Amino acid sequence: MSIEALFSLKGKTALIAGASRGIGLAIAKEIAAAGARTILASRSLDKLEENAAALRAEGYLAEARQFDAADSASIQALAAEVGPELDILINVAGTNVRKHFEDYSKEEYDRIMQTNLHGIVELTQAIGPQMVKRGKGGKIVNIGSLMSVLGVPYLSVYAITKSGLAGLTRVLAAEWGRHHIQVNCIAPGFIITDLNREMWKSEPMLNWLRGAQAAPDPGKPEDIAPLALFLSGPGSNYITGQVIPVDGGYTTTATWPFEPK
Repeated sequence: MSIEALFSLKGKTALIAGASRGIGLAIAKEIAAAGARTILASRSLDKLEENAAALRAEGYLAEARQFDAADSASIQALAAEVGPELDILINVAGTNVRKHFEDYSKEEYDRIMQTNLHGIVELTQAIGPQMVKRGKGGKIVNIGSLMSVLGVPYLSVYAITKSGLAGLTRVLAAEWGRHHIQVNCIAPGFIITDLNREMWKSEPMLNWLRGAQAAPDPGKPEDIAPLALFLSGPGSNYITGQVIPVDGGYTTTATWPFEPK
């Protein structure tokens, strides 16, 4: 298989759920550039329309759809409209609040759980069987987190949702593999987005990271998109049920000040 064929998505239709900004938008750009008809979905329809128009101006196939992970009617409407045509589903929608575990309110707990897990479960439950029925295989890529594989303080509710996505990934890979549907999860490391930009302006945080992983700096949304593209294409046909960190080495490396003489 040629390098171009490994990454080509020509003739495919992809839905990126949570594509108005950050990681979702970066992924949508890569998916569109690979030739897929790319459906950008999120609550912010005006922003989506702007993003889709920019992609079309570059000669790509892109369109916007409204999607609210906290609204079941919105989820079901989106699945009914685009589900029968989908080859690729990429679940990105997410939110976060950082607090001591005991300080989360029920409203905060419910909102994070609904946006990060329950809404994604409902959307995948609506679209996956349509992929099975089409009989053409498919790709499902969930965007998890480092919290899918380890624990960091003050992220307890977020960690529940992202651990849930990792478990869902493995089980759906087992259930739908016979239908040639691959299901994988990307676990981004410390990626600067609108959800954490202020936190990463702190010099103590940046100094800590330099000693905590091989890559000395936080990542960018564009660092996640290439793996999402690969997992959406034919080069990943024998990869399924995996949770793959893209984390600058955080889960596997550490640095120290010692230098041999």
